[in-house]
Amino acid sequence: MARPEKYVIGVDEAGRGSLAGPITAGAVAVPLYFRFCSDAPGMLRDPKRMTPGRRAEWMKYIVMHPRLLYTASSVSPGVIDREHITGAANTAAARAVSRLLQKVLNAECLVKYILTDGLLRPNLSNARYQIKCREIVKGDEKVRAIQLAAVVAKVTRDRKMIRLARLYPEYGFERHKGYGTRMHKEMLGKCGVSDIHRLTFLYGIDY
Repeated sequence: MARPEKYVIGVDEAGRGSLAGPITAGAVAVPLYFRFCSDAPGMLRDPKRMTPGRRAEWMKYIVMHPRLLYTASSVSPGVIDREHITGAANTAAARAVSRLLQKVLNAECLVKYILTDGLLRPNLSNARYQIKCREIVKGDEKVRAIQLAAVVAKVTRDRKMIRLARLYPEYGFERHKGYGTRMHKEMLGKCGVSDIHRLTFLYGIDY
């Protein structure tokens, strides 16, 4: 009987500093000693340093690769206002990891440990089995599993913001993804606050 394959899970979030829209966590399970083949779309790095096109290529790579497992989870602006951004980020991360652990379990694989970026601390007390969780400062610059999770989080959230831009076209969410750009603040001044703005983030903002 073959031994189950061992995985490490990387976790990261996107949208922490945005004035509008959800915060989204991504989680990716990567086999230990995994090596990218020649079909990988270029150099893997912090997704914030990638172009949107390159992030989309990496997202496709993750989705299509038979040995990579992934999930994403988003938390709404209302929850962000109630739980504050750190609590909401941890809630999104916990949901993403819990869903991914179920996928790994269904694939009859084992998880050695979970690595999170920065101060992300998902509460996994309700998980079906306990796994060591370690926070890595600047993990999205150092650890491949976290970099892949960051791609999933960023691409998933950006796509959500593009869809939301169709419902709230006056704000230009498809351009700034909810961050506090000059254009976004100008539109807030003209149109006021929408249903998807984070009210606790707007206190003291000059727009």
